[in-house]
This record gives sequence, structure tokens and C-alpha cells, in this order.
Amino acid sequence: MGLNSSIEWCDHTINTIWGCVKVNEGCDFCYAETFSKRFDGGKSLWGNDAYRKEIKSSFSDLDKIQRNALKNNEKQRVFIGSMMDIFEKPMPVINSKGEVQDYNTDKIRQKLFDNISNNMYPNLIFLFLTKRPSNINKYIPKSWKENPPKNIMFGLSVVNQETADNLIPKFLEVKGIKFISLEPQLGEVDLLKRPLGKDTNSAFKKEFYRYLDCISLVIQGGESGHNKRPFNLDWAYSMKKQCEIARVPYFFKQIDKVQPIPEDLQVREFPNFK
Repeated sequence: MGLNSSIEWCDHTINTIWGCVKVNEGCDFCYAETFSKRFDGGKSLWGNDAYRKEIKSSFSDLDKIQRNALKNNEKQRVFIGSMMDIFEKPMPVINSKGEVQDYNTDKIRQKLFDNISNNMYPNLIFLFLTKRPSNINKYIPKSWKENPPKNIMFGLSVVNQETADNLIPKFLEVKGIKFISLEPQLGEVDLLKRPLGKDTNSAFKKEFYRYLDCISLVIQGGESGHNKRPFNLDWAYSMKKQCEIARVPYFFKQIDKVQPIPEDLQVREFPNFK
């Protein structure tokens, strides 16, 4: 795991650890939990009482990706991570042999952040996706709170209007380039007409703005797998239109990995980092 990725909106997937805690209905049929049990001797790395497993190869993989990107004069997108949430609270760690370590996941997280701050990966664009936006400013380096590196994108995962309304206001307190991942989308979501502030009748005042006014990318997709919940194509056409109105890049990933994507939804835009 680590180098090339099957996830359509990135070039590589890196996990510095494995494990997480489910936080909302989007996590109900978590593929990462199933995957970890299958390949880790049936042990679960999920839950508040479980250890997180350190992936030692993650940093050497990042070094290799950087070398290749530099050699080819490319910018390559790295998703952190498919088997973890980079902004989960600090958790105890085991190594590949199951031995408990004398440090927690925050030490691993800070090593990655330090490497990025020290410009070790100038050809890589990091996509940090989380369901815990209130933890971002809590765990990033102090300097990032006002001036985050230009090669990182903070991402928020939402699944319906309730999670959007609960999580996006806190997410918008974070400075830097931000994206929203609507995957798996479980209900209709409006990111265009949601004014923030006390007086919701005054959406045109300066203190009010739409969610999409502060977002640089929207990724959208339905659920896959045996337990997949239905995805309504009307949600896709609505979100595509919202992004067009707000002039935000739009990336449609999948319906369910089985149904073909209609031609007019085969849109895979991304911000330009050149």
C-alpha cells in the first residue's frame, strides 16, 4: 500500500497508521474496517478502545513518490489516508508485530507535518480528509493556522445535509485551500444557499456567505460494496449545477462502481497547482 492509488481523485494513497472510530452514518459500512480485519489476522483497529497500527513504510513511500514526481517534473496528489483520519485524537500505537509503542499517533502525525513544513515534498500535493474539522486547528503546527503550506488541501467528508450543516461552519474556520468530499452521499445536499450567521434573512450582507464561496473543490460519489445504499442521480446534477454557479471545480467519482456514469456527469475537474 502506498504508491499508486485506485482512488480516482488522487495519484497515491498513504496511510501513516491504520485504524479509526466511526462517527456518523457514512461510516456504517466502512470498507477500511473490513479491509483491516481481512489483512490483519481478524483484529480490529477500529473503536475508542483499539490500538492504531503504525505503517512504517509510509515515509519511505513518500520519499519515493517525491523523487519520481521531481524526476518527471510533475505535481502529484497524495491522499492521507484511506485507512485512517489524520485528525483523529491521539491514540495508542502498535507496530507490525502487535507490540505496544511508547508513543501515540500524534507523534507520527507531527513527523509528517514537520516534513511538509521543511519542504521535503515540494512536488506533492497533500489531501488531508477528515470527519473531524474541529480538530484541524488543534493538531496542525502553529504556523499553519495563519499560513498553511501551499501544497496541502484540507478536506471535509460529509454525507447529507445534516452533517454538512453540523461540520462545515467549523471547517470554514480553517485557513488554506479546502475541499468537500460528498462520499458516500446518502441524501440531498445544498452547498449553495446556506447562509451562515445569526440573521438568515440577510444573506447578501458581507458577513454572510455560501458554503461554496470558501471551497476550492467538491468531490461527489455514491456508496459501493454489498451493503451500498442508493444514490440518486438528481443529487449529482444538483451538485454539478451548484458548483457551476459558484465556479468551483467539480469531480464526480462514481454512482456505485457498477452503474455506468452518464456522459454529462463525466466531469473530473481539479484546482490548478502549477
